[in-house]
Amino acid sequence: MKILLVSDEESKYLWDFYRPGKLDGIDLIISCGDLAPEYLSFLVTMSTAPVLYIHGNHDGKYEKKPPEGCECIEDRIVKVGGLRILGLGGCQRYSDGPHQYTEEEMAARIRKLRWKLRRMGGVDLVVTHSPIRKLGDSEDHVHRGFEAFHKLLDDYKPRYWAYGHVHMSYGMSIPRLLQHGETTLINACERYILDVE
Repeated sequence: MKILLVSDEESKYLWDFYRPGKLDGIDLIISCGDLAPEYLSFLVTMSTAPVLYIHGNHDGKYEKKPPEGCECIEDRIVKVGGLRILGLGGCQRYSDGPHQYTEEEMAARIRKLRWKLRRMGGVDLVVTHSPIRKLGDSEDHVHRGFEAFHKLLDDYKPRYWAYGHVHMSYGMSIPRLLQHGETTLINACERYILDVE
C-alpha cells in the first residue's frame, strides 16, 4: 500500500503545479492537520484514494467548512487495506484556540481508546498533529510534543507514527524520519510517501 502523508504546508507540486497522473499509484491519503479544507477536497477529487484527516491547531475553519469527500478519524481507529490507523489531532495548549490540549486532556483521550485498541488487537499507524515529546518536537511551548504519547508508543509499538506541526522549513536539523524501537516516526510536513508492505 502506498500512502501519501500530508501536513501543514500545501504542496505546490501537488496543488499549484498539478498535472494528471501525479497521484497515480497512491492508495490512501492521510492529513496530519493544518491544511486548507479546499486542498484536501482537491486531493480526494484528483485521486482515486480516500482521504483521512485529523485536526491541527489551525483547523478551526473545518467546523464551518470541512473538507468535502474526506473522512475525519479524530479519536477513532479505522482499518484500511488491513492497516489499523488511529487518529489523535491537536497540539499542546498555548492559547484559547481550537484543537489544543493539556497533557491531562490528551492522556484522557488516549485512555478512552484502550478498549478499541484491545478489540482491534493494537494499531499499525498512529496519526497525530503534534509529535511525541523529545521525538521530533521543538523546545518552544507551541511546538512541544506530548509526553502522553509515550505510553501509547510503548504499550502498542505501532509500525509507524505520522505527525506534523513542526515544519521542515523551521530548520535544517528537523528530521523527516526517526526510529524508536520498532516504530518509524515520520514528519509529514508538506508531503511524504510511505510504502507499507
